[in-house]
Amino acid sequence: MDLADLTARMHAFVAAKGFYAPDSKHPQTPENLAKSLVIEAAEVLELYQWGKVPDAGALGSELADVFLYLLQLADLSGVDLARATLDKLDVNRNREW
Repeated sequence: MDLADLTARMHAFVAAKGFYAPDSKHPQTPENLAKSLVIEAAEVLELYQWGKVPDAGALGSELADVFLYLLQLADLSGVDLARATLDKLDVNRNREW
């Protein structure tokens, strides 16, 4: 499965839940998606709080939440995430930390 397939499945899920409806209580705007992305990323961090080692299932579930919001935000913002990732890898290749 590629990013296009995952993106299509994500959009179908969001639409089926009614989140793309004009009167949705959860408007899928880029701003709201960016906020949700950060909130979900914080939930990943929370799994490690106080030195805990999360089980793979819990970590996988939270990482999937992050990934789904990232896919949706990128697509609704007109960003080709695969291309942006490859471009960033090229930039980072010559970068020094």
